[in-house]
Amino acid sequence: MNAAERQRYSRQILFPGIGEHGQEVLLQSHAVVVGCGALGSFHAAALARAGVGRITIIDRDYVEPSNLHRQWLFDEADAIAALPKAAAAERHLARLNSGIVARGVVADLTPSNVEELLAGANVILDGTDNFETRYRINDFAVSRQIPWIYGAAVGSYGLTMPVIPQQTACLRCVYPDPPSGVQPTCETAGVLNVIVSAIASIQVADALKVLCGGFRIADARISTMDLWKGGIRQIDAPARDPECPTCGRREFPYLKETSRAPVALCGRNAVQIHVRTAAIDLLALRSRLEPLGEVRANEFALRFVVAPYEMTVFPDGRAIVKGTSDTGVARSLYARYIGE
Repeated sequence: MNAAERQRYSRQILFPGIGEHGQEVLLQSHAVVVGCGALGSFHAAALARAGVGRITIIDRDYVEPSNLHRQWLFDEADAIAALPKAAAAERHLARLNSGIVARGVVADLTPSNVEELLAGANVILDGTDNFETRYRINDFAVSRQIPWIYGAAVGSYGLTMPVIPQQTACLRCVYPDPPSGVQPTCETAGVLNVIVSAIASIQVADALKVLCGGFRIADARISTMDLWKGGIRQIDAPARDPECPTCGRREFPYLKETSRAPVALCGRNAVQIHVRTAAIDLLALRSRLEPLGEVRANEFALRFVVAPYEMTVFPDGRAIVKGTSDTGVARSLYARYIGE
């Protein structure tokens, strides 16, 4: 650690839980943030300010005006340009801390790329909005013995839990199956921006403890809070379930490749389509679509509006179709305008 770094992190070094050795460890560490929305954007900024030397941010979505009240890294210019969140996060982190390396990856976390994107991480933070991706993180983290920090927030309520493979319960010990029935989302139930920052702060605190070697099994607690109705509670995480399919029987189905069926994005009135295996030339696509409707494009994505629908197409062939939750309609629009 050089003199400039020692000065920059001086107040953090004074904290006994980190100290100079801990700061040196942080500077050599690699954290991966999966999902750069409300939780993930806070994770990324806090980790960058703390001096985590390498940060990878993975997100499939783009910045919209409705994100700005709770997604901490983004500004109005990002929303106007409809920048992918991962790309916008990479730019902002470079301005927050030029002494670290931040990499934004505009992608879904899938079985085909999970090895490339998560291998080598010292800790993984969950900023996602769906259980399929969380189970994929859990499968990979348990299989590779990488600590990860689960978190979720909606309305004024949130919860978080650290998962330390071979030591604590994993996600499927607590949630053997995804929650059934219709679940509230930020889009349907709203969200208080401070519950997001509170939950994300606990996640980052646990991540820093993991990275600095200060995490104890006694720290493996499920934290829940409701900042509007009142009530903050911490309970010990349950013991590992020896019959857990993931950490007990070591079955990892979420790492196996499946067909890329269209996915309705919860609460968004939007569908994600990813049927192509080849990249798309966005410039050529722009030329083809301009006679048919409003088109805006940058190096990261192309947005095409054909009322009442809006399509955002990414270079890997993935698209988000807004204006419908019907996967059949979305697939038809994709085939009509993008092709299969």
